[in-house]
Amino acid sequence: MQSLTSVSARMLAGLGTAAIVLIAPVHGEIVSPTVILAAAPQVSSPPADTTEKKLTPEETMNRRFPQPVRVGFLIGLPILDWNDSTIGYIEQVVRTPEGKIQLIVPYHSWFGWLKNGGLIDRWRRPVAVPIETVAILARQVDALEMLRKDFDDAPTFQAQQAMPVPPDEQIRIAITRR
Repeated sequence: MQSLTSVSARMLAGLGTAAIVLIAPVHGEIVSPTVILAAAPQVSSPPADTTEKKLTPEETMNRRFPQPVRVGFLIGLPILDWNDSTIGYIEQVVRTPEGKIQLIVPYHSWFGWLKNGGLIDRWRRPVAVPIETVAILARQVDALEMLRKDFDDAPTFQAQQAMPVPPDEQIRIAITRR
């Protein structure tokens, strides 16, 4: 027969939590132990802070530690969505009259993964992707704040809307990791 202390010790070890074991003798006999577990309430998610303001795209980009990169390095890099599917390849980098940097990507919902589509190019349309919505990861650019649906809904880029940025100029782009 095992001793009561070894049984209680094994019960506590098996539970893996703080427990109080109460054993009450009844008329000289020892009855089965009563186990009471004590735990603090657990929060399943962080508390919703309604006072926190929504960050602007520029503030979001600054939280991603933007680094200088030469524009020529970005040309030809693929832009990937959250599923690591290629949306398109960066064709050009432009600056808007407001001073914002945009990446121009020929886009088609079915054929984004083709780099040089030949006949497919006639169905692609240029889409301007704000630099604040993407981040670079090695030799690819991840669309973090722009979903594939947003690419579908984006207006076609008009060349007269912005000036091309020279390939040797440095701009800042956020970095990311997986």
